Amino acid sequence: MKTLAELFEHTLQDVYYAENAITKALPKVAKAAKDAKLKAAVEHHLEETKGQIETLKKVFKTIGKKPEGVKCDAIEGLLKEADGLIEEGEGVALDAGLLAASQAVEHYEIARYGSLREWAKVLGNEEAHVLLSEILDQEKATNNKLTNLAVTSINK
Repeated sequence: MKTLAELFEHTLQDVYYAENAITKALPKVAKAAKDAKLKAAVEHHLEETKGQIETLKKVFKTIGKKPEGVKCDAIEGLLKEADGLIEEGEGVALDAGLLAASQAVEHYEIARYGSLREWAKVLGNEEAHVLLSEILDQEKATNNKLTNLAVTSINK
């Protein structure tokens, strides 16, 4: 990658892969969660993620590219960590660990979408800027909901 446009496209492919991987992982996380509020939050995030994938397809269209992902080692590692928690966690530690793992994924997404949004702006792609801002706002809201859940319930 030698240009910002190439970096934008590559990172867009990266996050597209990540969102698709997340949709495959979230049902397993929801099933493992013991707390009803955590389970509901994970299930809500799954539906939101499906919508974000559709929004990403629109972003790809703004650069005249077909939606496709490139393997994202970062998300693979975060999801592998969640799998380990599911296998080894028990009781309150399981839910607290799953919530923390979910937030790690959110923080990754917030970092990626924040960069993509600003690069779209620099590249003069206003439509992508708006679409990525919508996703970024959703990711921040989900992270805030998870933080609230941790503070008011799961970590008590």
